Amino acid sequence: MKSYRKELWFNTGSRRELINITPQIDQCLKESGINEGLCLINAMHITASVFINDDEPGLHQDFENWLEKLAPEKPYEQYRHNNYEDNADAHLKRTVMGREVVVAVTGGKLDFGPWEQIFYGEFDGKRRKRVLVKIIGE
Repeated sequence: MKSYRKELWFNTGSRRELINITPQIDQCLKESGINEGLCLINAMHITASVFINDDEPGLHQDFENWLEKLAPEKPYEQYRHNNYEDNADAHLKRTVMGREVVVAVTGGKLDFGPWEQIFYGEFDGKRRKRVLVKIIGE
């Protein structure tokens, strides 16, 4: 069995952003030389997420609206965590959207359902953060 590991780095220009990282993951898979196995994509920061969904702008705005209703950024003082920082909402949004995804690798390709794409979700941006890509298989 082979193993491949790579870190992808992101530095968003805004506090919240959704980035389709499927092309970068496809490139990692090509670099790995693995044809059959599993691909783990993992946000390495507690205010960022990796998830799978449709790459449709209206849906992305729906995510933003829904997450902001669930865990509004302001007022900052509504959160106990914000005695130290101002990003409690980002921690909560990450919990809802998830830490990682695992995608099957079949025939040297990511084995997706229709419309599935991999996204990096940033909820407390404007600083450098990383995503771990780990691919195992043959």
